[in-house]
Amino acid sequence: MSPSIPLLSTVRTRRGHFRLESGHHGDLWMDLETLFLRPGAIRPFASELAARLRRHGVDAVCGPLNEGAFVALMIASELECDFTYAERFSNPELEGLFRVGYRLPAALHAIVRGRRVAIVNDVISAGSAVRGAFAHLETLGARVVAIGSLIVLGSSIRAFARDHGVPLETVADLAGNLWEPAMCPLCESGVPLERVSD
Repeated sequence: MSPSIPLLSTVRTRRGHFRLESGHHGDLWMDLETLFLRPGAIRPFASELAARLRRHGVDAVCGPLNEGAFVALMIASELECDFTYAERFSNPELEGLFRVGYRLPAALHAIVRGRRVAIVNDVISAGSAVRGAFAHLETLGARVVAIGSLIVLGSSIRAFARDHGVPLETVADLAGNLWEPAMCPLCESGVPLERVSD
């Protein structure tokens, strides 16, 4: 089953009961590792997103590894600006939701300090990777001026962007359900839970 969006033509999607990286439960999963099987097919959508981000005067683009960084690299090339990426790490000090962090490698800190940065991802649902990159970029003295994604699922990241006064740019929106574990109707119905990473 694939949503009828051309840029997802290589991506397998499925319905079920999934524990996402953020700690939320959701009912849609995409195998995004296959998104870039044919990079040329993604380039028009990356170009469209780059055009939307251009108006924000971006100095650098940061993409969370893995697929988000691939999109960010394409966009940095379109915008002729610097590219950087954020790596995932476990943070045992964090409790509740969003218990993983993202950080830029030390060698890339100077690239973002005092500069206008757009965080770019492939698909955003709860937004763990974007939130983690955002937090680290702020500690490095970067000014996050936009968040961009090929696809946005649901409204969680829109609320985050609004709360932080940062514009959100996307090529496509899809409906998506996210629940905190205690509020999950699938748990209540006894649907088996699958652990995956978003």
